[in-house]
Amino acid sequence: MTFFNLTGASLGWEHSRRRAYLAGLLPALVVLGAITLLPALFLLAVSLTPLSLVKPGTAFDFSDPLGNYRELLWDGRFHNSVLLQLHLSTVSVALQLAVGLGVALLLNVRSRFFEAIRAAFLIPMVLPPIVVALIWKILYTPDVSPLYRVLDSVGLPVDSLITDPALAIWAIGVAETWQWFPFTMLMVLATLQLIPDDPLEAARIDGANRWQVFRHITLAYLRPALVVCGLFRLIDSFKAFPLIYVLTNGGPGSATEVTNFYGFIEAFNFSYWGYASAIAVIMLLGVFAVSWLVGRLGWNEVHHD
Repeated sequence: MTFFNLTGASLGWEHSRRRAYLAGLLPALVVLGAITLLPALFLLAVSLTPLSLVKPGTAFDFSDPLGNYRELLWDGRFHNSVLLQLHLSTVSVALQLAVGLGVALLLNVRSRFFEAIRAAFLIPMVLPPIVVALIWKILYTPDVSPLYRVLDSVGLPVDSLITDPALAIWAIGVAETWQWFPFTMLMVLATLQLIPDDPLEAARIDGANRWQVFRHITLAYLRPALVVCGLFRLIDSFKAFPLIYVLTNGGPGSATEVTNFYGFIEAFNFSYWGYASAIAVIMLLGVFAVSWLVGRLGWNEVHHD
């Protein structure tokens, strides 16, 4: 009889604890749903309509719910924006990982000087995006840029990068790299300081040089951190709107008109909110697909060669 009483009391305690957890989580879940789930559902619903601000009656027109998506299949401007988005994301993420890794390796030394200057590398990341855009707008404007003046003084005059259709997307990638490489640097630096000394010392005793130690041991430990950084930066690269808006406004021509900027033009220049919402939904699905692919391939697992 005592055993059943203890079991019943234990089950009652476990049930009460779960109810307390749910009661504590419920307000946060309600707020999270209100600020994320409801807007996402509204975005999806709008994408199924031909909503246009000049035609208010189209807000609840669900007669052709896939019309916007069919039109995207034949929209050459949308296809071009996707290719530009992939180009920008690939360039900026690759540069951020490379620069962040390199700086982290340089700062991973026991020195008061290097420990003191680490905070200086965080300045670009904490600046508002619009401030970063204005800084690079000045740097890319030959009349006022100190960079262009230095190049001109040594006999290497260069035209403005953001007015060159072939180089404008690269110029934006460089600006975004400058702003966000500290994120990768912090993650890699923290991981470097957690690597145990035993495998490094064993490799050196076995005669491995610095490159072999880095390739087969250090990089194996850094791989999960680099994958996480790459995934986060890849997602954020789809939001490089302030840089593009300030530096090029999608130009010259449509050379920097990436997908989110094209959606902005359709929504706020032409008032095609239904079509712009369909573009946003496709972007969200693309981000989710990339995240799922990274998880399925297991790129965030540690592999020791």
